Amino acid sequence: MTDPGASEMIILILLMSVVTYLPRALPVLLLSRRQLPEPVVRWLSYVPVAVLAALLAPALFVSQGALTLDLASNPAFWVSIPVFGVAIITRNLFATVLTGMALIALVRYFLS
Repeated sequence: MTDPGASEMIILILLMSVVTYLPRALPVLLLSRRQLPEPVVRWLSYVPVAVLAALLAPALFVSQGALTLDLASNPAFWVSIPVFGVAIITRNLFATVLTGMALIALVRYFLS
């Protein structure tokens, strides 16, 4: 005989799967055959940039739970400035990541 909690857990996992899947599938199913108005398409084009900014801002400006822009305690902020420049100029993800890794390694080497 199985534990009564196991069946509840399976139901819970299945329901969580449905709740996770539906918000992704419904827009595709409902909008795939429709032409969206130009203002909506233009507005949606900013969503990836906004999400990336929301993810990067806390990592770049906050170090050890506090807002800090000091090179010694938050080198990621200062390294990000030339890395953003490389990204804008080259538009090459590999060059951008390689530049960021090299610069953060150099800054950490010289600060230690």
